[in-house]
Amino acid sequence: MTAINDSRFEHEVFLLTGIPGQETVYLWISFPFCLMYIISIVGNSFIVFVVRKDASLHEPMYIFLSMLAITDLGLSITTMLTTLPIFLLNSREISLDACFAQLCFIHSLACIESSVLLFMSFDRLIAISYPLRYASILTPQRLAKMWLVCVLKGVALNLPLPILLKRFRYCRENVLTHSFCTHGEVMRMACSDVTVNVIFGLLNALITQGLDSLFIFLSYVMILKTVLSITSKAECLRALNTCVSHLCAVLAFYMPYIGLTLMHRFGRSSYLVQIILGYIYLLFPPVMNPIVYSVKSKHLRMKIVRIFVNCHLLHSV
Repeated sequence: MTAINDSRFEHEVFLLTGIPGQETVYLWISFPFCLMYIISIVGNSFIVFVVRKDASLHEPMYIFLSMLAITDLGLSITTMLTTLPIFLLNSREISLDACFAQLCFIHSLACIESSVLLFMSFDRLIAISYPLRYASILTPQRLAKMWLVCVLKGVALNLPLPILLKRFRYCRENVLTHSFCTHGEVMRMACSDVTVNVIFGLLNALITQGLDSLFIFLSYVMILKTVLSITSKAECLRALNTCVSHLCAVLAFYMPYIGLTLMHRFGRSSYLVQIILGYIYLLFPPVMNPIVYSVKSKHLRMKIVRIFVNCHLLHSV
């Protein structure tokens, strides 16, 4: 591998990894990946479109859902740019600057998604515990400020990552584990002291996913406390049913993240398991969230069906 003129770097590019040992069937593997990306992009785009166009969906729950869909769209597009070329064209090379930019987007969007999930848990808590004050607490102005906080938090905490990484020389093996760049992996390729990056990455994870998951847990403790105080069993089940979609989104996002973090830091699991878990972490939530919410939300499902019917009637005329 030739070195570029800037003496800080020994490597000109990093090499991404698809699924080791399966190179001969990459074209076949590309079909499910393409399908997942299509479902994610079309599903999340449709949710954003429906919520924006239908005034009856301009409620906090659906506005938060559109925020989640926008974030999932960003994650899908960011990872698709490197994942599909690997499986379709066996194009594995990525420049250092492109890798730094991608990891900044991935970590920022993951941070934003975590914050949105936290605010969605607050939404459920207020709806169940303080139903009469729901509309007065979650006003449109307050929702806009919450979205702004999510974005600024994600950008502010992760914009330093590429700046910190550009300081290093990269002279070790330049093959990354996944088909996308992450801070932890790129950091390990450096031939310099990465103590600052390790500490910053740990603090970043604790401030974002760590605190967010803690507050989500506490929100559901308070929700359960309220629900268990309801005397009517039917009302109790109805209240819990409104949380199912959000719980699915939380589990789909946090379970792979926790597993991947533990494997990278403490475990000696299979290399293939780490790769598959990495795909699940970044691909599964954007695919599943629009499906789960469309299935569980009768109101949203009816609006989507109505739009499809109207489109069909227009084409029939």
